[in-house]
Amino acid sequence: MFNNNVFMVTGFVHRCYSTKRLTNVERNSFFVSPDLHDIIIGLSLGDLFIRRESKNARLFFEQGVVNEDYLLHLYSLFGGYCQSEPKKSDRLPDKRTGKVYTRIQFITYSLPCFNYYHGLFYVDKVKTIPFNIGELITPIGLAYWAMDDGSKHDYGFILCTHSYSLSEVLLLIKVLKEKFDLNCTYPKNKKDQHRIYIKADSMDKFRSLVTPHFHSSMMYKLS
Repeated sequence: MFNNNVFMVTGFVHRCYSTKRLTNVERNSFFVSPDLHDIIIGLSLGDLFIRRESKNARLFFEQGVVNEDYLLHLYSLFGGYCQSEPKKSDRLPDKRTGKVYTRIQFITYSLPCFNYYHGLFYVDKVKTIPFNIGELITPIGLAYWAMDDGSKHDYGFILCTHSYSLSEVLLLIKVLKEKFDLNCTYPKNKKDQHRIYIKADSMDKFRSLVTPHFHSSMMYKLS
């Protein structure tokens, strides 16, 4: 439990409140450190959901219970922005198999410091890729994108981009090549949705970029 007034994370002090309702002054006192900025950018390319409720935005973190260690790692970074600890619950039955899967999730306060990220990634409540993503993504962001929404495939690595348009996928591929010198293709699935495939000849470079920032529970994705 976080029950002190402040705690330290990635070298920065963040306020942590025990009450569930914050004053405007308290909300405005929260900030995002440079490291967490890079992480939010990467997570936003993956599964992170940001919702703006009237004035301020909040972050929604969720993983299957199989990735509980990774989710708790994220909570260790963002717990100071939250009013409660991670909770487990059952998802609705899978439409294909009927199986019920357990998830673990946590939600932040709605805070002014998150409005910037909602404005970057959402247009009319639809997640989009910012045109300046090349200026925003760093090796830290790439690592969290890969942990959050990527997987090893054959001799390369897949980044799941099914929800993005082809033009957005092509923009991401251009950035991955120009900024990180990663060679990628964009295979299509049966629903005509495109993924990004980091080719085998770029895997050594990809690993060297992201390994320093990977959580131990996700290292299997790079093996």
